[in-house]
Amino acid sequence: MIHFNDFNNPQVTALPKHLKQFIVDQHYEHYTPVDHAVWRYVMRQNYSYLKNVAYYPYIPGLEKAGLTIEKIPSLQDMNNALAKIGWGAVTVDGFIPPAAFMEYQAYRVLVIAADIRQLKHIEYTPAPDIIHESAGHAPIIADQDYHQYLSYFGSIGAKAMFSAQDYELYEAIRALSILKEMPDADASEIQKAEDQVTYCLANMGEPSEMALLSRLHWWTVEYGLIGTLENPKIYGAGLLSSIGESSTCMAPDVQKLWYSPETVNYTYDITKPQPQLFVTPNFQNLIDVLEQFANKMAFRVGGSYGLQKAIESKNTCTAVYSSGLQVSGTFTNVVESNGQPSFIKTTGPTNVSCNNKQLDGHGKTYHKDGFSSPVGKLKDQVTPLEDLNLNKVGIILNNQATLIFESSITVKGTVKNIVQQNSKTILITFENCTVTDAEGQILFDPSWGVYDMAVGETITSVFCGAADKDAFEDIVYQPKTNTYHPEYSPKTLELHQLYKQVRDCRQNQSDYQVLPAIWQQLQKDHPADWLCALEILEILDHEGLMPDTAQQIHDFLQKQASEEPDLKKLITDGFYLITHPVEQKLVVD
Repeated sequence: MIHFNDFNNPQVTALPKHLKQFIVDQHYEHYTPVDHAVWRYVMRQNYSYLKNVAYYPYIPGLEKAGLTIEKIPSLQDMNNALAKIGWGAVTVDGFIPPAAFMEYQAYRVLVIAADIRQLKHIEYTPAPDIIHESAGHAPIIADQDYHQYLSYFGSIGAKAMFSAQDYELYEAIRALSILKEMPDADASEIQKAEDQVTYCLANMGEPSEMALLSRLHWWTVEYGLIGTLENPKIYGAGLLSSIGESSTCMAPDVQKLWYSPETVNYTYDITKPQPQLFVTPNFQNLIDVLEQFANKMAFRVGGSYGLQKAIESKNTCTAVYSSGLQVSGTFTNVVESNGQPSFIKTTGPTNVSCNNKQLDGHGKTYHKDGFSSPVGKLKDQVTPLEDLNLNKVGIILNNQATLIFESSITVKGTVKNIVQQNSKTILITFENCTVTDAEGQILFDPSWGVYDMAVGETITSVFCGAADKDAFEDIVYQPKTNTYHPEYSPKTLELHQLYKQVRDCRQNQSDYQVLPAIWQQLQKDHPADWLCALEILEILDHEGLMPDTAQQIHDFLQKQASEEPDLKKLITDGFYLITHPVEQKLVVD
């Protein structure tokens, strides 16, 4: 069993506590011989095909990511390799919430689903799996320009506003992906799950920042093309890990469009092939488009716009004062004066931080009922309060003070504490304090207790999530569904053993005499299986052995290909690789 803290990878070690909660053990021993055969088939097909259509760093990137064709990678091997290019990897249980996924990217850690697709979904699975995450995402990270884009995207996405509808859609997609990977899932249950995804997509309302960013992520990181419209190359992980779509995406009926800021207007459906794909001339263009979008986001705009977005999200958000003070909680009200926020209010548990570190004594237990404070300059003062000499304006410890803001909000009480950081005043605590607005309405009453007033001329940034997540979030958001882990019947375990025997023959280059008996047992007890038969045929062909048995297997597979349309391409491609074997440099460990 491998634990995340055993990887000795600097990027993984640096992960904050709230992200480590998503990490699960890889349980490498749970991968079956069939799983390794599925990995090998997909990787051989990808290597054969993608060397012609993938963005050029992909093939050497496989080696740099610690991947081989022969077996599913261990996270330790991947971390050893990725550490050399400043990245790491962890395993998680299927889809994780989008905000957490983005934050992992910002920390330069790949999130890899520990599971692997079933044989019947070998061409494509809507569920995240180790083929998609490692064979799709990891190799292209070797390109410096691209991995800078990926981590930068994560840092932007981690601050994006998201809505309740975003989480409903996430749960619906996760539930559908789990169902589709269950071997005996009821068709009506799958249809019900698909209908739920469709319903969520149709009832998203105005898309949130996270929803819009997810579109940019989809059309670049997952389904991106690079080069020219006439001859693009694949760099998107969804295409690189799908032996079906990596081929069909190049067909003329899949429209190729230039990637631009307008791409954000294109929605996507993870359950269907994409009707169009977007081509970027270079990776710098990806950053340029992302910058244009980020400039309109609440974390850069701040002010009343950002605070209103926070209120609409109904989630934990953070408002950053110009002094550097950060208030994290559920925002419920903002009062404006001359188009700028003059008073903000949260409801429920709130914490106060600076430089993403919670201030001593200002956690969500202390501010359990919420937080409120003026924003702006004092009346008749040119210099913002955070930069003033407090003694000159009568703010002296243990003395009565009256502060009148330009908005006419008045704070009157006894100064009990002053917090300063980076040569700025960020928080003033009052006792026996009354806060009133311009009409004399009470905003804070002395009977409510001590009043902690944030200091800052403006709200420079507003983003989703807490500033100090580890202090604010005891347990991060957990999905409502768990991924499916099968229990194998004796007959299935027998099939696994046959796959293992074939694998041992190939790797040890010995005991070929057992292959006819394995073939006979496949025919007798597992007549629907095609991949193990294909692996036997590969060995017999390459070693020039037992031509009669090889011909029997070839005829059987040809019959399966002609009678079962879903297997035709898989078997035909398998035949091609037998006569056109991949280079061996990625086959050995």
